Amino acid sequence: MTLFLVLTIILTVIDQISKYFALTLLKPVGNITFIEGFMDFTFVENRGAAFGILHGARWFFLLATIVITVGIIYYVSKKMPKEKEYGYLKFSLMLIMAGAWGNAIDRLFRGYVVDYFEFTFFDWPVFNVADIYVVCGAVLMALIVLFVIKDEKKE
Repeated sequence: MTLFLVLTIILTVIDQISKYFALTLLKPVGNITFIEGFMDFTFVENRGAAFGILHGARWFFLLATIVITVGIIYYVSKKMPKEKEYGYLKFSLMLIMAGAWGNAIDRLFRGYVVDYFEFTFFDWPVFNVADIYVVCGAVLMALIVLFVIKDEKKE
């Protein structure tokens, strides 16, 4: 459990460092083209969730992060089996928790989430490293639950 929490904190720190650079280098200019026609760095103060839903629901998101954290820590420390395939599930939960923490820190101390990655070849919300953690963790969890973890056959 200690390694799980240490790695979650490290991932959260990486997210916060990337947001620090966005705040100090990108916010003053607003937008920098990274790959023409594909990706830009665009500073956005996101006061909602993806696609701007639940705009201004800061305390709801903070409460949700607390509930998610408690649930994940309880499951990982008390309920999760020790088999190898559950280690992969633990990794996916670590990504989700680190992403939740990264965005919660923004909401708590800034009142908004710092977003800065923007795909320009199609219409998609601007996002950040914490969002990448959550999406990758959720996709990985779905793949593990669907294809890796097998139910024990009851005889």
